[in-house]
Amino acid sequence: MEPPSKKSLVGVVGPCGSGKSTLIAGLEKYGYTCRHIAQEHSYVQAMWQKIAKPDILIYLSVSFSNSSARRKLNWHRRDYDEQLQRLEHARQHANFSIDTDDLSPEQVLQSVINYLEEINS
Repeated sequence: MEPPSKKSLVGVVGPCGSGKSTLIAGLEKYGYTCRHIAQEHSYVQAMWQKIAKPDILIYLSVSFSNSSARRKLNWHRRDYDEQLQRLEHARQHANFSIDTDDLSPEQVLQSVINYLEEINS
C-alpha cells in the first residue's frame, strides 16, 4: 500500500464549531482533496466510511463552550453531547485527532499539514 498523497481523500469530522470548514479551506489551498463529513448530524455510526470513504480521517474536537461561542449557537449541552455520541465511531477510527480549543485556525492547519507530510514521507 502506497502512503497517502495530496490526491488521497482527506475526510474531516468534528462537532459544530470545531473548525472543519476552515481546515478544509486551508488544506485545499495547499492542494489537498478534502471532504467535509457531516457525521455529527447522522445516527448512522459508520456513515463516514460508507458514503465519504476517505483515505485519511481527521477528527477535530472542541469543547461545548467554544463550540457555542464560535458558531454563536443557542443550544444545550445535551445537543452537543448527542453530536459527540454520533461522532464516536469516527473519532475511534480517525488517523489524526486534534483539540482545536486553544489553537488558532493557522495552528490547526499547520498541525494537520505536518501530520499529512509525515505520513507521506
